[in-house]
Amino acid sequence: MNKKERVISVFDKLTQKYPNVGTFLTHNNPFELLIAVILSAQCTDKRVNQTTPDLFQRFRTPQQLYEAPLDDIRDSIKSINFFNTKALNIQKTAGIIDRKHKGKVPEQLAELIQLPGVGRKTANVVLGQAFGQPGITADTHVKRVSKRLGFTKEIDATKVEYELMKVWPKSIWTDFSSIMILHGRDTCNARKPKCDDCLLIDSCPQIM
Repeated sequence: MNKKERVISVFDKLTQKYPNVGTFLTHNNPFELLIAVILSAQCTDKRVNQTTPDLFQRFRTPQQLYEAPLDDIRDSIKSINFFNTKALNIQKTAGIIDRKHKGKVPEQLAELIQLPGVGRKTANVVLGQAFGQPGITADTHVKRVSKRLGFTKEIDATKVEYELMKVWPKSIWTDFSSIMILHGRDTCNARKPKCDDCLLIDSCPQIM
């Protein structure tokens, strides 16, 4: 099989193992998802999901989050890694959304990546999960698994994203990203990949 055929084969196999994959972060609307993804940088989804209910209960809208005392925001997310920097970023982001975008999260990547704490990875998660716009989330798991499967030779996240865009059908960008993340967490670990238990053993250049 060529690379594009292997992509489809891998996607089909992983879809059977991880059906109906959605977002990993608890949210009720695009704004909550955006804030949750910003907070998830270098932090576990579990910790974020334990933290955001209180945050969103206290600050229900971009305006409320923007106008809140920064110390109150810090207090709400103090269990999150780098909470001081993230508190400032989510407050600034909330202000821009409130003032510039009339309280609505923008639906364009170019506008999303202008928000404090938002890079291409975060923007693609929001576009895919909140607005149904296909995007590849080149996080550490997607980068590692894609490289091991021979889908990319790049290391830089943006270069990985652009290379995968050439071989992944656009219709599966969002779902394949989520599935690859789960596979990276569950089986294709960074230090000790469980190759003997991997359903992709016949598709992986590392083993073949």
